[in-house]
Amino acid sequence: MTIEELKAYGADTDAGLQRCMNNENFYLRLVKMIPGDDNFRKLKEALEGGNLDAAFEAAHALKGSSGNLALTPIYAPVNEMTDLLRARTQTDYTEGLKAVLDARDRLQAICGE
Repeated sequence: MTIEELKAYGADTDAGLQRCMNNENFYLRLVKMIPGDDNFRKLKEALEGGNLDAAFEAAHALKGSSGNLALTPIYAPVNEMTDLLRARTQTDYTEGLKAVLDARDRLQAICGE
C-alpha cells in the first residue's frame, strides 16, 4: 500500500499524515488496521437487529478512526449514519451500510489483506 494508492482511493492523505506527525510508516500502519476493525461487524449486526443504540456506538467509533486517518470513502457515509443514529432515526440504513462496507472492502484490497 502506498500514499498514491490511498489518494486514488479517495483518502485525504495530507490531512491523515499531518495527524500522524508526517510519519508515513506510522500512518500506513494505522490505515492497515482499519479493515479489520470489529466495529464494521458490530454496525452490520446492530442494524440488522434493529439495535440503534449499538449501531450508533459502532458507527461513532468508525467515524472517529476513519476521520482521524482521513479515509473519506469510509468517513463520509459513516458520518451521515452517525448523525441519524444519534437521533435514533428509524429509517432504512441499507444504502449507507453498503457504502461503508464497500469502502472497507476497497481499502482492504489496497492493503493487500
